[in-house]
This record gives sequence, structure tokens and C-alpha cells, in this order.
Amino acid sequence: MKKLLNRVIPKCYGAFLNVYVFFNPKKAAAKAFKIFSKVRKGSVLPHQKTYLDPVKHKRLNVSDHTIQTYQWKGSRETVLLVHGWESNTWRWHKLLEKLTEADFNIIAFDAPAHGYSSGKYLYVPLYAEIVEHMIHSFQPKHLIGHSVGGMTILYNEYKNPKTNIKKIVTIGSPSEFHEIMAHFQNLLGLSNRMLQALEKYIKKRFGFTIREFSSSIFVKANNKKGLLLHDRLDKITPYHASEKVHAVWAESKLISTEGLGHSMHQEEVNDQIIAFLQE
Repeated sequence: MKKLLNRVIPKCYGAFLNVYVFFNPKKAAAKAFKIFSKVRKGSVLPHQKTYLDPVKHKRLNVSDHTIQTYQWKGSRETVLLVHGWESNTWRWHKLLEKLTEADFNIIAFDAPAHGYSSGKYLYVPLYAEIVEHMIHSFQPKHLIGHSVGGMTILYNEYKNPKTNIKKIVTIGSPSEFHEIMAHFQNLLGLSNRMLQALEKYIKKRFGFTIREFSSSIFVKANNKKGLLLHDRLDKITPYHASEKVHAVWAESKLISTEGLGHSMHQEEVNDQIIAFLQE
């Protein structure tokens, strides 16, 4: 029954929007974007609370949100961790074992609408504002992002290039926003008219088209050393996303796996990240 509802409810939203767009395309587009950016999971679960509470750091006010940060102190360079969609800082617990063992100074935070941070919605331009604030506040040398977190750090580096950032790691990250929008259209059964209204809304609000928002565009002038990790069988984010980014990012290295899934918490993945940071 739950699986059936998960299929039917998005289609009901889509059917409503497909009619509403004839009467008020601007408001229909705004409603569609809210559905797209609404976060439904990612709060701190009981077993995660036990892990996260002792390492809580500052709560920062950024872009009308209260953001919870965490710190694991070390004597080496600072690493900033940026989690993915409907997740929180706990997702890094396996990698954190390796990073703390290697004595890196580590900063992580919960994105808006995730973990202990405030809000209901998340989208990459907002996420990038938070990342930019974290970089300014904590001066990391290395950035690590999973999934949408990886896309966000590449976008932010494109918008706000930093000389102090030395290395960037992305794990199972998307590249092309138009592919994400195509999935959203299919999930809700949106008409082409409704999608066009949504595209106009995004262009007016953020200043870019859905095809202009692309990690493979963002990295063309990126001179940082990059490590891209992606599983060939990733069911959430297509493997070709990292292939496209790697093809145009001169200083990047692509490590492909098979059967490790989207989250990629495995020891072999984390060992590769540590080795890259220590090069």
C-alpha cells in the first residue's frame, strides 16, 4: 500500500499542476518548485543523536537559517564535509573514523531542512550559500561532498573560486540539472507546458536555465585537484554524470566501482579518499 501511495500521490500533484498552469502559470511554477525542493527525510534519528550530540559545534545564522555545525579537532588541514539530499552529518561516520585517525581537522554541518538545522526546503543555490559561509568561517583546504553535496561544492567553486581550497572530492554526484528535472517531470507526470513554466520560474529566480546549470560546465576552469568516486550501478545518480565531469576537469581523477551503491560508505572508498588527501 505504501509503495502504491508513493506512486499515486506525486501523480495527483502533477495532475493538479497540469490544470493550474493554464490559469496561473507563475503560481503553478512556484508550487512545483516547492514540491521539488521540499525535504521529507533527514532528521536526526535516535542512534544518530548519540553520535552527533557530543561533537556539536557552533550554530550559525546563514541565509535566514540556523545551521548546526560539528567539529572533530585535528592538527592537520581542515576538511569540510557536505552531505547529500535527505541525509545529515551522520552519513559521514565511517569516513570520519579514517579522517580522525589521519588527524585531519574536520568541520561538518547539517544542510537547511536536514539534521538539527532549520528549514523545510533545500536547493543547490541555497546550499551553496551555506557552503560559502562555511568556507569563509573555517578556511578548509579540502572539500568532500556526497551526491547533491558534491554538485553544490562544484557550483560554489565555480561562482566563488578560492585560492585556499586545494582538493575537492565528490561521491556519487549528479552533473546535469536538466536530467534531474526530467526525472521530476516523469515522477509527477508534468505536462510540457508545466515544465516550461517551471523552467521560466527557475530562470527568473536564479538567473540560469536548467541546461546551463551543469557540473560539467562548472569545472571547465577548475584548477583544483579533484577526485570523483562513482559506482557504475548507482540507481540514484547516473554514473555518466561523473564521466562527463571528469572529461572536462583537467586535474580530476575518476575512480569507478561496481556494486557499492549510491551511498558508498565502504572502507575501500574511504581509503581512496584518505590517500588522495594525503598525496
